[in-house]
Amino acid sequence: MKPIYHYATVSEALEELNKKGFIHDFNLQDENIIKNPHQYQIIHIYRYEGNTDPGDEAVVYGIKSNSGEKGVYVAGFSANSENKTAQILEKISIKA
Repeated sequence: MKPIYHYATVSEALEELNKKGFIHDFNLQDENIIKNPHQYQIIHIYRYEGNTDPGDEAVVYGIKSNSGEKGVYVAGFSANSENKTAQILEKISIKA
């Protein structure tokens, strides 16, 4: 996995990843990520922490599928996140 990049906002991270060819919205494929995590590789991770509101916290993943499709997945961040896809992506990133 490449180094984590730091951007001022989630929007800036998404814009920069888009410029790097990460154009697909993997949030629309979360069921496939859950069922087939081995088909995805985390290339970039960006964690954004809001200044005052914990609801502003998010993680932006730059993902590449085995088929070569590059895109992003944006997840709210919390230690007790119930987002199954985000939990799987976190495991993928730890393995890498």
